[in-house]
Amino acid sequence: MLIRAARSEDIPAMQAIEKHAATAAHWTDSDYLKIFESPELQTDWRRIALVIEEDKLQGFLVAQTVGGEWEIENVAIAADARRRGLGTRLVGELLDMARAQGASAVFLEVRESNRAARALYEKWAFVESGRRRQYYREPEEDAVVFKFTFAS
Repeated sequence: MLIRAARSEDIPAMQAIEKHAATAAHWTDSDYLKIFESPELQTDWRRIALVIEEDKLQGFLVAQTVGGEWEIENVAIAADARRRGLGTRLVGELLDMARAQGASAVFLEVRESNRAARALYEKWAFVESGRRRQYYREPEEDAVVFKFTFAS
């Protein structure tokens, strides 16, 4: 298993994975290309980490940092690679990166009904810090906001 930073040529494979991940955010080519074309990516403002097994992309995580806090924006794992710890590895890598860069906290939101994702984040000691009512559409659902705080 290899975890590496994404490159623009990874976009089609990332979109193929997210297409079959009902709870992932579904971004356009343009959304991803903006990340790779923006100078902020070069200054570590936004990160995309990929998990690869046997030369095949199996999942990815997108995060951004603002003012010493990080936010996980999107996570998707290939359907045939779920329940094998790949999401756990990606979150662990992100926490390591954030810690190394002096982050104070990491935030994310997840559908209230997404029990697998909630269990993953709780395993890493994320705690519920709020709710965004009717945040998601199709179906309409609340978002649960989670926070991981680094020890000082």
